[in-house]
Amino acid sequence: MVKASLIAMLVLTVLIAMGLRWREQRVPVVKRGNMVARGKRTINRWVTAAALAALVTMIFMGGLHWLRLIRT
Repeated sequence: MVKASLIAMLVLTVLIAMGLRWREQRVPVVKRGNMVARGKRTINRWVTAAALAALVTMIFMGGLHWLRLIRT
């Protein structure tokens, strides 16, 4: 179960980060900024994606756990 949750978190993190990047590219940006601002934006995107992936994984795995408890 631990391996499944880690794999799910990894896959969800990558997918959410790709979605956030796609969303950022669609929004018109007035000023691109320097390399430091770009780096901060990238780190913020990955941290946000990891937090959302952790939340979704906890809810999903917790739901599976409760379903298993209810069935027995």
